Amino acid sequence: MASLYIDGQWTDGSGGTSDVINPFDGSVVETVGQADAGDVDRAVAAARAAFDTGPWRGTTAAERGELLRRVADLLVRDKEHIAHTETLDTGKTLAESRIDVDDVTAVFRYYADLAGSDAGRVVDVGQAHVLSRVVHEPVGVCALITPWNYPLLQLSWKVAPALAAGNTCVIKPSEVTPLTSVLLVRLCAEAGAPAGVVNIVLGDGRSVGAPLTEHRCVDMVSFTGGLATGQAIIRASAAGVKRLAVELGGKNPNIVFADTDLDLAADWALTAVFLHAGQVCSAGARLIVEESMHDELVAEIGRRAELIRLGSGLAEGTESGPLVSAAHRDKIESFVADALADGARLVAGGRRPDEPELADGFFYRPTVLADTHRDMRVIREETFGPILTVEKFTTEAEAVALGNDTSYGLAGAVWTSDMARAHRVAGALRHGTVWINDFHPYVPGAEWGGMKRSGNGRELGPTGLAEYQEHKHIWHNTAPAPARWFTGEARS
Repeated sequence: MASLYIDGQWTDGSGGTSDVINPFDGSVVETVGQADAGDVDRAVAAARAAFDTGPWRGTTAAERGELLRRVADLLVRDKEHIAHTETLDTGKTLAESRIDVDDVTAVFRYYADLAGSDAGRVVDVGQAHVLSRVVHEPVGVCALITPWNYPLLQLSWKVAPALAAGNTCVIKPSEVTPLTSVLLVRLCAEAGAPAGVVNIVLGDGRSVGAPLTEHRCVDMVSFTGGLATGQAIIRASAAGVKRLAVELGGKNPNIVFADTDLDLAADWALTAVFLHAGQVCSAGARLIVEESMHDELVAEIGRRAELIRLGSGLAEGTESGPLVSAAHRDKIESFVADALADGARLVAGGRRPDEPELADGFFYRPTVLADTHRDMRVIREETFGPILTVEKFTTEAEAVALGNDTSYGLAGAVWTSDMARAHRVAGALRHGTVWINDFHPYVPGAEWGGMKRSGNGRELGPTGLAEYQEHKHIWHNTAPAPARWFTGEARS
């Protein structure tokens, strides 16, 4: 299908084609067109013209909000088709994909409401003849670059506030999982987005991502993905002093105190790390357990991990799907091999599944590693797969120190029945989101983003809208009088 959308027209692109692979069995889901640098130029030019001189510039915030509401309604209409496509594309279970579509719908509705209520503010300067106000204006042309694990969800976190603020955009989804991003752009067009306001170009980082982020007519880059790519984008954007918002992953601690119910702790330890085969930036990959319950909890987690049912995300009863690619599975296997060589103890998993029906897919058993420590690569680096490492602590201070002993700072959790302790630990953890006795939930109205090497800026919430706005101060002197600073008189 024509899979590039530039200036209101669908096109095949000039960079050839690429197959989108179903990670369950390695089959081709769809063949899509690829962009080249010339297509990027055309897309940016269309977005530039739509922002500078097109009808979009004259729309009111209320009108932009109505557009977003129409997109939300279309998402509800097409929910099953979009969820099915997301599962084929990423391998996640259909239940997870349906939740994603619901969450995306909620994001569009949240920013539809926020767009119409964001009127800036008046500043009291103590002078009756001065009207001082701060107004919010769009940044301009935004490059929106999204990851392969949550292609639809992560795009909504960018495109909804970008449009609400009055920007135009060029979207580059991951070349591995582009299909639902294309579907969302189709819904934006159907909802009435004028030509040039929303554009999408497909391709890899070298051929498409780099020309897009370096383009002189791009005012802002919003990127979610790996640390190395994010650092390259930051460097590339520096020359043009572009606005940047980057979310670069995490190494997220899940801290469990011994007063937590064992069944509850085991259940949520699995949920925290093994959803979407661990391919979640906020996955609770580091389980940090109070020593007195460590052995019993690890044994129970290991028992349950071996029972997790792998399979097609479209099949009823599947609890976890495949990894996104063979190359990513190779990476996961290298993490496990290195950890075992460094002295980690294998509690569960650590292998590809034995079932013949899974042989053609990119599957790896949920893996639990105990006796791990900070010097191991599996503890320091983001694995982004079905690997749970277990560390232990004896004091609250040690738990906090371990939780913060990472170069990342995206998310974390603390489990305890002592609420005073829960809030002390939550306050001490240097992570952008901290859950108490829970893991994973988010809402559109609460900011999301990381500290340290997890990135800069925030998505969602009012701050997620502000990322796509310039804040202009307008000072109106309603009764101007001569300043008489300079007398205009000749010296004697």
